[in-house]
Amino acid sequence: MSRAGETFLMPDSASTSFDLILGWREWLALPELGIPAIKAKVDTGARTSTLHAFEVDTLRRDGQLYARFSVHPIQRRTDIVVQSEAMVIDRRLVADSGGHREERYVLSTRLVLADRQWPIELTLTNRETMLFRMLLGRTAIAGRALVDPARSFLTGRVRQSWEVYGATAR
Repeated sequence: MSRAGETFLMPDSASTSFDLILGWREWLALPELGIPAIKAKVDTGARTSTLHAFEVDTLRRDGQLYARFSVHPIQRRTDIVVQSEAMVIDRRLVADSGGHREERYVLSTRLVLADRQWPIELTLTNRETMLFRMLLGRTAIAGRALVDPARSFLTGRVRQSWEVYGATAR
């Protein structure tokens, strides 16, 4: 099918047989980082997934670089802090949505979303002023899920998310 001067390729049936549909925001877990619940913006405009981190420090163990960092996993709850540590697999120059470039540490960790889990790469940066503590980028979901940008929380909601971290309502 085409319009004046445009050509459209129709995908084959194998590429459209996704049974995992995500909304533009979803609750997920990063268990290897000690994060049982975090609300992420599913951002197909972002190549790489990004996790809010502060107090980022590095250390060497057995010749390998590790990042030690803190996370506020719940929006508007700076009293809830998770301390994490993970092996650094790379450093990359990443441009944010405003075009500002920053070198970031890249980690590999396991993502748990709905009843699925798979390894993803994510970068660390301070997202304190951002609404979402994590962006789930397109490479993390490529070949695994489709996104319905008009819907939210298609894989389930976490009500009273602070309770997952042993905190009380404010």
